[in-house]
Amino acid sequence: MKKKQLTALLLSAAMALSLLSGCGGNAASSGSSTSQESTGETESQGIREYTAFFAVPGTEINDDNEIQAAIADITGARVKETWLTGQTAQEAVGTMIAGGEYPDFIDGSDGQIQLYEAGALVALDDYLDKYPNIKEFYSDAEWDKVRQEDGKIYWIPQFGNIWEKDMSAVHSDEAFWIQTRVLKWAGYPEVKTMDQYFDLIESYNEANPSMEDGTANIPYTILCDDWRYFCLENAPQFLDGHPNDGSVIVDTDTLKIVDYNTTPTAKRYFQKLNEEFQKGIVDPESFTQTYDEYIAKLSTGRVLGMIDQWWNFAYSVNDSLKQQGLDKQGCDYVPLPITISEDIKNMWHTSDGALNVSNGLGITTSCKDIDGALQFINDLLSPEVLTLRNWGIEGVDYNKDENGVFSRTDEMRTNASDPAYKASHLCTYSYFPNYSGMSKDGINAATPAEQPQEFLDGLQADVQECLEAYGCSTYVEMIGTNTPPGPWYPMYSYSNTMTTSTPGGTAWTKMGEIKHEYLPKVVMASDFESAWEEYMKVYSDCKPEDFLSEMQTELDRRIQLAKDNGEY
Repeated sequence: MKKKQLTALLLSAAMALSLLSGCGGNAASSGSSTSQESTGETESQGIREYTAFFAVPGTEINDDNEIQAAIADITGARVKETWLTGQTAQEAVGTMIAGGEYPDFIDGSDGQIQLYEAGALVALDDYLDKYPNIKEFYSDAEWDKVRQEDGKIYWIPQFGNIWEKDMSAVHSDEAFWIQTRVLKWAGYPEVKTMDQYFDLIESYNEANPSMEDGTANIPYTILCDDWRYFCLENAPQFLDGHPNDGSVIVDTDTLKIVDYNTTPTAKRYFQKLNEEFQKGIVDPESFTQTYDEYIAKLSTGRVLGMIDQWWNFAYSVNDSLKQQGLDKQGCDYVPLPITISEDIKNMWHTSDGALNVSNGLGITTSCKDIDGALQFINDLLSPEVLTLRNWGIEGVDYNKDENGVFSRTDEMRTNASDPAYKASHLCTYSYFPNYSGMSKDGINAATPAEQPQEFLDGLQADVQECLEAYGCSTYVEMIGTNTPPGPWYPMYSYSNTMTTSTPGGTAWTKMGEIKHEYLPKVVMASDFESAWEEYMKVYSDCKPEDFLSEMQTELDRRIQLAKDNGEY
């Protein structure tokens, strides 16, 4: 499609959506009535300009991005987004706090509590009733879970909010991932345990040590860079059949906190990694590679398997594999339902979302137009703008049939995976609040990845073949799904907010430092037993009991709150 044709479509779509907004009397139409008096923001042709910083790696879009312009025509505003580069989240946030200057919007990730304690965030309570799309984003009970120690709400958790019903086809969480070529070579076997997983990778690599062009395979790699060392350290909770509470296990029979770092399964897991390292199966660069180096490595198609969260690798790696044609060699990844033994039911995937209250999108004290900023968030949650963010422009990024069902052509799917096209055309505002599940039109899924037929049509041939071989139609079916275990889930939403101001928070910080330092040593040690014994000693010196005690108190509090609200 030529540039002029595309621009015309975008302008006509924006005009139509604006008219719909006015007729419907929804939030987007009220955006134009937001005060245009001097806000201290740069304005261009009547468009309010805001800034945002997200303390996670991300990709900036072009300044003349077409869908961002269409959204700006509807909402009267645009946001210049910047992302984390060259620092940890806490370092980046600390630098901002020291300078006392902030962007208008911020998600501090692991540094979110620093922003709260520094008084850098605006309390939202007095504003929410004015912005119905934001207010209805969560129930009153859910909003109460976001409140901080002073009883006020300072940020909006953006993710995991499901409208109507869970439509997940992709397992967007953590798993043991494996390339489809490995499973196909073995005749698509049942792989359910850790030992079976590594046996398969070993056998495949022995028979097929290189890719088609002669490049040597990397059987298994581990990401340990900064906070992402969860790819190494938290597998024992899953191997024992627990969901991702992140920092602890909750025994659902006793409602007691358990430390997954010291269980028999934890020792077996790290001993297995040690054995695989000695065999040359574990990538020797695992403990020194950066996140960018890791993503680049996966993007070559060389890595047969790893543990990771889907969102941490797939959105860049899958597009890269497709652009290079490596999907045709079976380099795409699928999740396996791995536990320590076959008698344990896996809980890698939980349906119905999870409310992570430890961080979210906040508005800073540097913002000179708080109402305008909140109006923009409100407008982004209107149905027409959600469609622009998630699906794009009708006739350009998706088609709609006579029944209102959305679909995409192969060309549209290829465009959606092209970095240059995404930078110039697509604008998801990915770190602003959004829905998954159903679209509010009641017909389509909120996103293409959740649309059943679109998901199947968009799958690479190697993944389609693999899913069919296992009698599945989605990644979720392949790994299995579970309901959340209780109203406390997930416990990481509390541990992520802990600081060294309490004994438990101090222990939690030390535990993380010790694990980060010693677990690579344990995996690489020539004498595993001695290395494990040393690790357990220094770990116990951190006083993990202080951390576990505070986590138990929080678990008890969440259970009691749920009982008080009639939820448990």
